[in-house]
Amino acid sequence: MPDATPPGTVPALPEKPKRSKTPWIVGIAVVAVLAVFGGVIAVVNANNSGSADAAGTTVAVKIGTTEQSAPYWPILKSEAAKEGIDIQVVGFKDYTQPNAALANGQLDLNLFQHLQFLANYNVESGQNLVPIASTYVVPLSLYSKKFTSLDALPAGAKVAIPNDPTNQARALLVLQKAGLLKLKNGGSTLSTPADIDAAASKVTVLPVDAAQTAPALDSADAAVINNTFVGPAGIDPKSALFQDDPKSSAAEPYINAFVARAKDKDNATFLKIADLYHSKAVQDAVLADSKNTAVIVQKPQADLIAILRSLETSIKAAK
Repeated sequence: MPDATPPGTVPALPEKPKRSKTPWIVGIAVVAVLAVFGGVIAVVNANNSGSADAAGTTVAVKIGTTEQSAPYWPILKSEAAKEGIDIQVVGFKDYTQPNAALANGQLDLNLFQHLQFLANYNVESGQNLVPIASTYVVPLSLYSKKFTSLDALPAGAKVAIPNDPTNQARALLVLQKAGLLKLKNGGSTLSTPADIDAAASKVTVLPVDAAQTAPALDSADAAVINNTFVGPAGIDPKSALFQDDPKSSAAEPYINAFVARAKDKDNATFLKIADLYHSKAVQDAVLADSKNTAVIVQKPQADLIAILRSLETSIKAAK
């Protein structure tokens, strides 16, 4: 077939095909969707893991306590907010509720109890709550509105003590150390009023709810009162007739701690809150609130859990 192009004429190049914009538009849309989807995944993962997201996601953490009015809470909340953690303090009126609320998932952490109390709860309830960080030990003290010294307490004086098993046992040991009563076989962290050697004791005990030990001072001759209720009752810790030594090795069962469900013991956000609790601003508030009676404790989590397991073993053996 002859060439149809006239002689001497350069063949015209075919027009360069134009690229369709459709693939670019689709590609951009896909990238945008993936970016948004990825962002959603990141936020969901952050919330599910209990860790603050680097992009600024705030993680809410519910902490149960019987000390919701303590002045250190606003400071701890403020410090946590800087780290993207929204601490929501849930208050309880007595010691019987915060552990159950934590076990059933209503709380993320609680902060109100010592290891002996926790061990007793775990054994009695069949739960496995664990300490993730220590806070402090406070003395357990004997107070009176009627008498100003141990010697002034008359024979047969009635002393109110907490009726929950762990604080009750500690109160009995305090009274024994003070020389006011004698416990059979020397007593232990599991002692009960049934272990009192009445013939060798100067006082009698009146077990009441821990929250009622301070009000009981109006009717009883004296009372052993937890630090939780000393401040709100307007009692000066320096007025105590006697107290145990929070720095002694015997005080280890009474180390207070942040407590979580076992599956959350390594949760980064929860451990961060515990670290912030030990910041200077928070610690100063804790000490001021206790009128410098608290002894700050920083024990490794593994040590705290070991103490807990030992206490649980003792409780089970005593059953």
